[in-house]
Amino acid sequence: MVGELRQLHELAEDGNIERMPADEELYGALLYLEANSEALKNEEARRTSALARVQLWEYLRERADIHQRRAVEDARRAAVEWSDLAPALAVRAPSAAYNKALRLRASVIADTEQENEPLRRTPEAVLEAERRASARAAAERRVTAEATRRHALLEPVARRLVEHRAGLDDDDEVTYWLDEIEAVLPNCQTPTQFVSLQTYVRALVRELRKTERGTARPAVTTEDARLAYAAAAELVTEA
Repeated sequence: MVGELRQLHELAEDGNIERMPADEELYGALLYLEANSEALKNEEARRTSALARVQLWEYLRERADIHQRRAVEDARRAAVEWSDLAPALAVRAPSAAYNKALRLRASVIADTEQENEPLRRTPEAVLEAERRASARAAAERRVTAEATRRHALLEPVARRLVEHRAGLDDDDEVTYWLDEIEAVLPNCQTPTQFVSLQTYVRALVRELRKTERGTARPAVTTEDARLAYAAAAELVTEA
């Protein structure tokens, strides 16, 4: 975006354009564009430039909140008192410095909030939002831990099903789910893949049971396959 604004000034034959800072030096570039806005003689160019500058200053303001929050956190970890942070944060009292630091934290929380209402920048709202975020993170960790635990039990059983598939019924549906299990096993590393493997094993067990009900005969022909089937049936029943 800064490069596009530079081009507008070049097209307007801005005599000072060589003094404009590099595109990566956003703050300095914005100061230049502000000071030399009159170089743009075309009304549409001035409108485009002004709107872009508003957007870029908003971006800088948001980033400043994030980086100032990190600086405050570093200061607190370095045992800096709120009374010492007060003048640095342009407030008078330690309590005001603490409250301002909470409002700064809202800039980060707002990026991850999924609610329809924007986060109010009050100490109470920030602490409540952080509490909700912490609760969500804890719930996600519990789900991930449970998925990992179940996968540790299911993965060797799934491998045995594939290894002894010759001893399982060769119905088309059974073959399909065995193929799915075999395909996901080599790279089964994420919670989503864990769920997929569990879904495929459950579907395989369902099809084997359907075969047994429909034919009134066992769905397995070898002892190894029977043991693998029994272990899989027990695991999916517990799920």
